[in-house]
Amino acid sequence: MSRSDFPGLFISFEGVEGCGKSTQARALVGRLERAGIPVVFSREPGGTPLGERFREILLDTEHAGMRPETELFLYLASRAEHVDHVIRPALERGDVVVSDRYGDASVAYQGGGRGLGLDTVERLNELATGGVKPDVTFLMDLDPEEGLERLVAGRGEHSRDRMESEVLDFHRRVRETYLETSRREPGRFVVIDAGLPRERITDLVTHRVDELLAARGLKRGRTL
Repeated sequence: MSRSDFPGLFISFEGVEGCGKSTQARALVGRLERAGIPVVFSREPGGTPLGERFREILLDTEHAGMRPETELFLYLASRAEHVDHVIRPALERGDVVVSDRYGDASVAYQGGGRGLGLDTVERLNELATGGVKPDVTFLMDLDPEEGLERLVAGRGEHSRDRMESEVLDFHRRVRETYLETSRREPGRFVVIDAGLPRERITDLVTHRVDELLAARGLKRGRTL
């Protein structure tokens, strides 16, 4: 299903741990709300009551030995629920959907980080989502070592979840896969240096979203 099949606008934020994507996603939601533009904010894993249950399992350090295939299928199950109950209905209403992670995260983390293969995960994503893809994906690109240092500085060493606790080489593979995926779809991805000042990143995101809102007829003179 092509992105243009929906009257709404689908925006996702991706990146390695500690890249600041959640901060930028929430900031964008706030600007859309203040502009009076209907917006739905969600996250992955999660987004639905069942998805949040999956999130608890996936991020719990007690499940450190989970098989990569099990991990992938849990993410896909959460995503299928997310699309069916949150994303597709909002897009059909003409709302803007902002998601903190989506299908590209599985390509990067399970396809690249776990070594299950990009093409395999992309095919399974297609099944789980029914072909629903973002109109734009903001990839906050950052050296994983710096990202993990940010996490420790902000929350402490012992507050990492199961994914954040992976070895540095895992997170490096995730970053490399994100960048490879962005090169596969340059029309959808906006790659942003997450080391830039926060205000500069916000400006870059706002500019691109303004363009898409105007093109989709959702702006109606309102300014973010």
